[in-house]
Amino acid sequence: MEGVKQFDLAVTPLREVNRYLHHDVAASGVERVKILNADGAHSIAVGLNVPLDIEVDGHCGYYLGGMNQLARITVQGNAGPGVGENMMSGSIRVKGFASTAAGASAHGGLLAIQGDAALRCGISLKGGDIVVGGSVGSFSAFMAQAGRIVVCGDAGDGLGDSLYEAVIYVRGSVRSLGTDARFEPMQASDYEAVRELLDAAGFEHDPRDFKRVASAKSLYHWNVDANQEY
Repeated sequence: MEGVKQFDLAVTPLREVNRYLHHDVAASGVERVKILNADGAHSIAVGLNVPLDIEVDGHCGYYLGGMNQLARITVQGNAGPGVGENMMSGSIRVKGFASTAAGASAHGGLLAIQGDAALRCGISLKGGDIVVGGSVGSFSAFMAQAGRIVVCGDAGDGLGDSLYEAVIYVRGSVRSLGTDARFEPMQASDYEAVRELLDAAGFEHDPRDFKRVASAKSLYHWNVDANQEY
């Protein structure tokens, strides 16, 4: 098919696929790449900076789409640890579940996970958007500095521990909030943000069902009188 390139990882080494994505695709006229038989391979489509549609057929291993710029990646399966780590722009859509540290340190772009995400989803988030259709594990958004996270299910222990300027929206229950995280009233701008992110991720929920979690900002400066208790 014109404009489409297909690779089968059962036949073609992943190194060759990634070399093509980094060095050849920009001048090839190809607009879409399909990768078959991912079979848990690590570091698929890492560090791309081309506006390309990539479909990964099957489950992937560590760090799929890490440092992504511009590419639009869809995983027809589950994703291993660190999917979308340090993503700069573009989008990654996981049709299954995501393992530990999904979207860690992402600076921009959209990570949409149809199922659940494991521990530390959005850890150290720096400006990206993450939308999880299911639930997230403990210590999600730990030290998240900027960006937005929408959780359509429940959240585990320590949600938003040591949170900075990132904002979390949770539809379900929160087992516990982390240090310096607190619930805040939803404003009109929050409902608008949730609607925008749900639409972008392809989920249909009522923004009025979500709760806002943000930083109390008591950790911004050292307080000698706190005696290490916050």
